[in-house]
Amino acid sequence: MSLLQSTQLRPDPTAASAARRAFIRTWPEFQNPVAWLVALILVIMPLIANGFFLIEIFGTTLILGIIALSLMFLAGYGGMVSLMQLTIAGFAGYMVAVLGVSGNANISLGWPWWLATPMALVLATLFGTLGGALAVRTEGIYTIMITLAIGAAFYYFTNQNWAIFNGHTGINTVATPHFWGVDWRSDIAFYYVTLGVAAICYFAVQYVSRAPFGLALQGVRDNSRRMAALGFNPNAHRIAAYAFAAFIAGLGGVLQVWNYGQISPGSVSVGACIDILIIAVVGGITRPIGPFIGALIFVLLRTFALDLLVKLGLDGNRFRLLIGLGFLAIVFWSSDGVIGLWERWRRRNASSATRSRGGRHG
Repeated sequence: MSLLQSTQLRPDPTAASAARRAFIRTWPEFQNPVAWLVALILVIMPLIANGFFLIEIFGTTLILGIIALSLMFLAGYGGMVSLMQLTIAGFAGYMVAVLGVSGNANISLGWPWWLATPMALVLATLFGTLGGALAVRTEGIYTIMITLAIGAAFYYFTNQNWAIFNGHTGINTVATPHFWGVDWRSDIAFYYVTLGVAAICYFAVQYVSRAPFGLALQGVRDNSRRMAALGFNPNAHRIAAYAFAAFIAGLGGVLQVWNYGQISPGSVSVGACIDILIIAVVGGITRPIGPFIGALIFVLLRTFALDLLVKLGLDGNRFRLLIGLGFLAIVFWSSDGVIGLWERWRRRNASSATRSRGGRHG
């Protein structure tokens, strides 16, 4: 073999190093040992948690986190606060129940899950895109009000419509997937399905935020006039962001209806829509991990604060007071929720360590 051939076959260390640096810039999470530890705990969770904690705590946290992630994408990268993300999720859940198989045979069409679920996601994405097309024509508080109005209108429509949505009773005994000999609604199987969907949504948001579309969307968020002068269409980017977020919310809605096996107007109430906003803000709306942190805090408070209040002889519904007080405290101390508090703590510790080393050297 000639020297030229051997040189060509030898890997280029410079190119490999550049590729590694590019990968780290794109996915810095893979360099964080805490992220690896959390991922390991989530993977082995069925070995250390019973069915209640596996589904009611961690499964519900992942589902609410997926829905709140869609809001985080819009608010964090697009500067658009949408209160209709739970409405989109509920719409997807209703479509799964209406198109698929349920205990209400006079309403459900009886399609197999592999046909009903993709159609539900397509319709939910279309629904969210149309809502976004209305919302992008406004800014600030008006965007919030339009999306809230869409959510409220859908709630009252489902509550009063009996032909399609079965009114306030809702649709019960919604069938869940059975294939490959596995009941995918069983605790362990459903947990891994939910964890897999949450991971895909998380990395999809991370990737899109660093892709040209995501960077352009952030540019529109910061200065839409400048982006328009550069040849970008701000409204088109915003509508596309609503479509992407609607698909993510739709995935959360499908998992939610599979989890409970039923759906009713209470699932898409105005209060529930605001809960998603609280989850996103408490966790932090600048990073995709924030909604999942906020969802875990919300689920823990909702589950255990209710029991604590009942044991103290108080009205269990006052757990929302605790959530509201926690929300106010976190927002008061940090504009970026728990993530902001964590970053502030890290910077303070790093600054203290630097001053300590400087004092020793002095």
